[in-house]
Amino acid sequence: MVKKIALEEHFLCPEFIDYWNPTVAGMPAAKRENLLNRNTDFGEMRLASMDAAGISRAVLGLAGPGVQQESDVATAIRNAKSGNDFLAKEIQKRPDRYSGFAHLPMQDAKAAADELERCVKDLKFVGALANGFSQVNEPMSARYYDLPEYLPFWAAMERLDLPFYLHPRNPLPGDLRMYEGHNWLLGPTWAFAVETATHALRLMGSGLFDRHPRLKIILGHLGEGLPFNIWRVDNRNGWSNSEHHCPAKRKMGDYFRENFWLTTAGNFRTQTMIDSITEIGVGHVLFSTDYPFEDVTDAAVWFDALPFAPADLERMGRSNALELFKLPG
Repeated sequence: MVKKIALEEHFLCPEFIDYWNPTVAGMPAAKRENLLNRNTDFGEMRLASMDAAGISRAVLGLAGPGVQQESDVATAIRNAKSGNDFLAKEIQKRPDRYSGFAHLPMQDAKAAADELERCVKDLKFVGALANGFSQVNEPMSARYYDLPEYLPFWAAMERLDLPFYLHPRNPLPGDLRMYEGHNWLLGPTWAFAVETATHALRLMGSGLFDRHPRLKIILGHLGEGLPFNIWRVDNRNGWSNSEHHCPAKRKMGDYFRENFWLTTAGNFRTQTMIDSITEIGVGHVLFSTDYPFEDVTDAAVWFDALPFAPADLERMGRSNALELFKLPG
């Protein structure tokens, strides 16, 4: 069994359950209850699943949408701090098994940078995670993080030299016309990938990585489809006349290969893994499971049987995470 570190491993604390409930409203009651129990457990249930899969440490992140859905900025700031304090207390009980992502109130760039600093310095968190765009002041607003107002936040992220996990969320109700009559396409089935890949491309195209070339961004689910489309993005963008060109100085594929890391969370297909590694390299792929929304055993059995050299499996299973998050060996 390959030794592993897992990330995008979810949790919930009491004040965030109301944010989370609508995302599982269509599930059978027994399934919702099971997910809630697993999200709120930090003891034997979670640890037993980790042990069975060879996972020595999990980097925990708040299940979406979290405060990204909170349009009242003051409430978002307050709840993010409360959630981070809750997670820190749980990590203190098992610091040998858990690390944490800071959950950030991205509605306010300065507040997000301040909370990031607090979480890293005081709570010893090892990165940050945001559940997609943030709603600001109005419930139907969507604020993406390529906007100039976020540059001070990204400067802080680069200075701290820790990764930022861009986790998916659904588009807002007013942006769902293409899904009308096909609600089955929402969430992790399809809409998550489209929304998150587009957000990632906005970051690349904005010139963010020209200004902050040492930024480290993590995408789940083996890159939300980007490994298979990044060449076409660059190829077609090269056809555009000057007024349609993005501000970025380099090709999107360059930023993708240098500034992005991909996790296996919720995407356990060998051919997809091979294609992702071909595009981004073994050094930028990380094992994950997407607990509790995917079966940890399924993730581990699939990963252990991948047709790669043992040294590459060890890198993707553990060593890449040790280096990226500066974790103890």
